[in-house]
Amino acid sequence: MKSTGVVRKVDELGRIVVPMELRRTLGIKEKDPIEIFSDGDKIVLKKYEARNTCVITGEVSDDNFVIGNGKVTLSKEGAELLLEDINRKLLNV
Repeated sequence: MKSTGVVRKVDELGRIVVPMELRRTLGIKEKDPIEIFSDGDKIVLKKYEARNTCVITGEVSDDNFVIGNGKVTLSKEGAELLLEDINRKLLNV
């Protein structure tokens, strides 16, 4: 785990502010859902992403498939769009 050097206080309602620089770096936007985990004496925050969510279309389905050593989830439509983009880039169209 990497320290950011940022310290925040918990307010009276139990809230903390995640610094803007960190939100930008991690791609967290206003109203994005965040998962909260505990690991021993640590609290871990993670941007929530529904399982089986296509990275291209955002479609959530049990029919979506995973490629790239488990790093990319695609729907059929998302895979087709991605293939079109890849072919365009490779052929410089």
